[in-house]
Amino acid sequence: MAEERPGAWFGFGFCGFGQELGSGRGHQVHSPSPLRAGVDVCRVSASWSYTAFVTRGGRVELSGSASGAAGGCRDAWASEGLLLVLRAGPGPEALLQAWAPDSALRGEPLWAHNVVPEAVEEDDPGGEAQTGRLPLLPCARAYVSPRPPFYRPLAPELRARQLELGAEHALLLDAAGQVFSWGGGRHGQLGHGTLEAELEPRLLEALQGLTMAEVAAGGWHSVCVSETGDIYIWGWNESGQLALPTRNLAEDGETVAREATGLNEDGSQVKRTGRVEDGAPAPFIAVQPFPALLDLPLGSDAVKVSCGSRHTAVVTRTGELYTWGWGKYGQLGHEDTTSLDWPRRVEYFVDKQLQVKAVTCGPWNTYVYAVEKGKS
Repeated sequence: MAEERPGAWFGFGFCGFGQELGSGRGHQVHSPSPLRAGVDVCRVSASWSYTAFVTRGGRVELSGSASGAAGGCRDAWASEGLLLVLRAGPGPEALLQAWAPDSALRGEPLWAHNVVPEAVEEDDPGGEAQTGRLPLLPCARAYVSPRPPFYRPLAPELRARQLELGAEHALLLDAAGQVFSWGGGRHGQLGHGTLEAELEPRLLEALQGLTMAEVAAGGWHSVCVSETGDIYIWGWNESGQLALPTRNLAEDGETVAREATGLNEDGSQVKRTGRVEDGAPAPFIAVQPFPALLDLPLGSDAVKVSCGSRHTAVVTRTGELYTWGWGKYGQLGHEDTTSLDWPRRVEYFVDKQLQVKAVTCGPWNTYVYAVEKGKS
């Protein structure tokens, strides 16, 4: 079996604090740009003003408003108030440390906690890039919040597989592929059909009977991908982040989203007009409190998803990247600052014959891991 050729990380969007976004200069990068250390990076976690990179050698490096580096690390998770670093411990144990982002990883952490994973997960021998598991702890029985109380236990019956935090809400995917949500709900981001908050994890009844493979939490919206590649999306649609018609984009004329170019089944271009079949104007949707099924162009199946504050990025089974939502800083990767309320393929990776394997969004930027086509 041939040795896998390592891929590379690319970044685009907001970099006003000097965070690593490839070779871009100024405060924003409008098109995917290779990271200078992209080959060696295996995990990325982006906050608003800084980004944490974890290398294959177990080193965490910070770029942006926070700087510093440390070795012996398995994972890192960046937020404005807290930087989490998971360090290798003796045997299967790991040491979780919480640092102030401006500490440069020097001195003593704010607090530390020993954790024992339920099962030791070996790194992929081919070096497949991952986006990490934090803020869910390796024991899968607790998670870390950027606001006190920092350490938050989970009910053992939840059997968490993935946990994502939005600005005011949390999403949990359990071992059976069921989705739970809790926290603030004023933008419909919990998916329970109301705008009410939930203090404890509540099962999304609208998705019962469907097995989910991934979840992602934006600032105030939520997305999940099923095992069969379907996308379900709900919450706030202020900037088109749900890929549903939004009044803001139609009124400010920033995007010609309602007359924008899409793709026919054969890949040819077609214009959308923002009108339904009977000729009436398409209804605008500000809040979607229930999960809505979203179809990608060409019937593509999704395998990975990530959300920024108000934008969404999806990787398809064939390794293409689609983005939509708020694009003011180029975080959609379409070589402009247009916002979109429909999924648009990022042509850079197609043109460069690259297959996208992973995506992780910061609030206002996006990082992508891709390999050469024909390589696995």
